[in-house]
Amino acid sequence: VSSVSVLGILIAGWSSANKYSLLGGLRAAGQLVAYELPMVLAVIGVVIQAGTMNLQKIVVAQNSGSIFGWDGLGNPYVLTQLVGFVVFMIAVQAELTQTPFDMPVAESELVSGYMTEYSGFRFLIFFIGEFATAGVFSMIASILFLGGWGVPFKWFGWTSLSDMDNWMNVVGPLILFTKMIVLTFLIMWVRFSYPRFREDQLQGFAWKVLIPVSLVNIMVTAILKVAF
Repeated sequence: VSSVSVLGILIAGWSSANKYSLLGGLRAAGQLVAYELPMVLAVIGVVIQAGTMNLQKIVVAQNSGSIFGWDGLGNPYVLTQLVGFVVFMIAVQAELTQTPFDMPVAESELVSGYMTEYSGFRFLIFFIGEFATAGVFSMIASILFLGGWGVPFKWFGWTSLSDMDNWMNVVGPLILFTKMIVLTFLIMWVRFSYPRFREDQLQGFAWKVLIPVSLVNIMVTAILKVAF
């Protein structure tokens, strides 16, 4: 679904009739396509380990599951899918076109990139969309890697989801919101801490580093899934 944003950004840059906007739109399109792949590959590792694509079942699998045969703490996938989690969060940073992946809007080169000709309410829509997307991606990462709205059952001596239904109806949304805020803070912290990549470095990092690492993570996860 996030891939649809490529079309909007391309149209926004092209329709501005400004060379900086057009270049920013083209850069954004190339960047979003490059970093969609490692993001999807990172999620595949979670799907393999959970054995389902249902988000609710993924949360239950984390809170009640074992860590490749060791049954002690539950299994938030940030432990067993740490590589996938790191790849996913890096890809999120790039999808949001935030530093160090902000070449599409690099002020020193393109003024404001595809947003150069927009002001007022139109600029506000881009601005709000960026931060709303950060929140959505943080929530997805919380569900896939941090156990979502749940906590590992074994921490409290529970054996199944039914043991905690009433309690989690109240506390669950707060737990998920807290995890989302923590990940959003992490995204913003990286944004304000690192300088931007060059365009060649940015593309090379996606195709030469993140995608191969994601593929290796998938293979290792599949092997361990079969073995245990």
